[in-house]
Amino acid sequence: MSLKFTPKKFKSEGPGTPDLSLLKGCGTNVIIEDGVRIFHPENIVLGDNVYIGHDTILKGYYATETIIGNNVWIGQQCFVMGAGGLTIGDCVGIGPQVKIHPCRHENDRLDIPTSFQKIIFDPIIIDTDVNIGIGAMVMAGVTLRKGCIVGANSVVTKSFPEFSIIAGVPAKIIRSRQG
Repeated sequence: MSLKFTPKKFKSEGPGTPDLSLLKGCGTNVIIEDGVRIFHPENIVLGDNVYIGHDTILKGYYATETIIGNNVWIGQQCFVMGAGGLTIGDCVGIGPQVKIHPCRHENDRLDIPTSFQKIIFDPIIIDTDVNIGIGAMVMAGVTLRKGCIVGANSVVTKSFPEFSIIAGVPAKIIRSRQG
């Protein structure tokens, strides 16, 4: 069962419907399924006709914005991280269990454990008319240009031209949608 947002006390975890007024911006016809967790709503903008599937984590960040365009569908159990900056364009489909993560640890020094090394924030841009298949991962610094399709369970570590169909670990171009 899906729930249309009705203002209630905002919770960043657990059941309940977040208070839309705490978001930096919110369009109309926004549907959030049960169990969605939203962190740092003050830096998240949702466009019109946005759907976010149940048990998704929408993790904004205190220092950067997460912008989600119009007519965006985000499937169930996704992890969408805004640290480093995240822009999702219009008419984007994001399959269930997709992970979007725009930061990583440096790993240059051998005398410091990797998890204690500096975090590098590198924005992710998902352009208009992109479709990301179930279970895929989109990593720091990637731009998925207009019309790209990402195959299920792919790991996207670099950017690709418009209308590319990409798949694999790491993702590679399978073909172009332009012929």
